[in-house]
Amino acid sequence: MYGFNVTLKTTFDEAVSTVLDALKQEGFGVLSDLDIQAAMKEKLGAEIRRYRILGACNPPLALKALSADPDIGLLLPCNVVVREDADGSIIVGLVDPQAMMQVASNAQVQEVADDASARLRRVRDALARNAV
Repeated sequence: MYGFNVTLKTTFDEAVSTVLDALKQEGFGVLSDLDIQAAMKEKLGAEIRRYRILGACNPPLALKALSADPDIGLLLPCNVVVREDADGSIIVGLVDPQAMMQVASNAQVQEVADDASARLRRVRDALARNAV
């Protein structure tokens, strides 16, 4: 498994807002916000459910990882997906940095991955506690 998720019983927009707040509590900002539903509509004329990919970054952790291995940027940022499921529930998926960083054989990078993973698991847990 390359990530972990939680199901929320809320609106899509409320879920995105809640996720942004939970990420902020763990020191993450969002560097990119990709509206995949809109992109598929624009590029292919395809209709899909609401789907956003948030590129989450914790600057101190990113700096530590980049200092240890400049090419690690290929695996950054930590993606968080907010998507609408067929039943109307909202699924929040968070990448597991430990899984992503297995390809890097660098102890310092692994320490960063461990820290980032713990933080994102706390985000998931906070979302689960507040799920309706």
